[in-house]
Amino acid sequence: MTFDHIIIRFGELSLKGRNRKQFIDCLQSNVKRKLTGFADIRVKRSFDKMFVLLNGQPYMPIIEQLQEVFGIQSLSLALKTESDLEAMKTGALAAIRELDNVRTFKISARRIEKSFPIRSDKLNREIGAHVLKNADVKVDVHHPDVDLKVEVKKKFTFISGIRFPGAGGLPVGAGGKGMLMLSGGIDSPVAAFLMMKRGAVVEAVHFHSPPYTSERAKQKVVDLCRELTKFGGTIRLHVVPFTNAQETINRSVPDNYRMTIMRRLMLRISERIAQQHGALAVATGESLGQVASQTLESMNTINEVTNMPVLRPLLAMDKTEITAIAKKIGTYDISIRPYEDCCTIFVPAAPKTKPRRDKANHFERHLETEKLIEEAVAQTEILSFDREDATSEEFHELF
Repeated sequence: MTFDHIIIRFGELSLKGRNRKQFIDCLQSNVKRKLTGFADIRVKRSFDKMFVLLNGQPYMPIIEQLQEVFGIQSLSLALKTESDLEAMKTGALAAIRELDNVRTFKISARRIEKSFPIRSDKLNREIGAHVLKNADVKVDVHHPDVDLKVEVKKKFTFISGIRFPGAGGLPVGAGGKGMLMLSGGIDSPVAAFLMMKRGAVVEAVHFHSPPYTSERAKQKVVDLCRELTKFGGTIRLHVVPFTNAQETINRSVPDNYRMTIMRRLMLRISERIAQQHGALAVATGESLGQVASQTLESMNTINEVTNMPVLRPLLAMDKTEITAIAKKIGTYDISIRPYEDCCTIFVPAAPKTKPRRDKANHFERHLETEKLIEEAVAQTEILSFDREDATSEEFHELF
């Protein structure tokens, strides 16, 4: 007898009232998608849990995949037995022997099926005594190495041991779609991760300015998108040609307002693409006070050009916190590749940290803003990435 199930617990989803089924449907779909490569497993669910039937598959690779699925609070290895005392004893002993480095244990029995004739406290004693007699372990009811849970149902019983943490949050797809401005730096991929953690589908928009920015800079963003797919399935990337717009701004706008006008134009283009593709908000990786364009005065002036919600998941984080998350989710090493993006070219020596709306509007009168937007949007290239994709041949041929 060995572990033959993984139990998935929902956490926050249990609080969703009448919308609960919709959230759990979304989670089940994401779980099945994540486990597509494991041919023999099956996914089932009950009212408050989901179950993965292993059918002989090794459990750790599956648990590692599930730990990247938002909406899962925790995971437990479990084995299924008959709702019979002797079967429970055998199962509990097998579970203890299966686990590594267990020196102390406790039994926590619970009768989901109240008609089962043996009360929970007696089950604890009977099963615990059997394990104690047949395995080299001791009982510790306060701080055990493993708390073996025995859940007695009508037709069967689950015995579960080690619990693994899940990713938490809400299932991707349950929270609408956001259009993320993805620069290729450390911050914006973290913003994408946090958006997905709250259930949003993320599409990315990247501004590319050849020959000032290289194909390697573009490849970096492609690799970031591919890395992020492990949390959110398919991600679409909108690559906006931005060279003409940047050159025009550089020629027409005073040095200290170029950054502000560029960000306003980027936001307008992102909004237009968001509207075309059903996104309900634009998201950025901005952190308050980090650079000149991220002061409250700058954000106020830049936000003037859109009525769409602008989400900033990193606003209250400092660089240390953002970097720690980037390392944890696997985007940091990609982000620090030394290739410039469009935000690091034509950078003025002294950008305005407190730009005014009236002055920004004044300088934009010298630009054909609508023409620049239409030109950029019309020439935008759309790429789509899935976790199962092979590395993009299109880009690898460049190297």
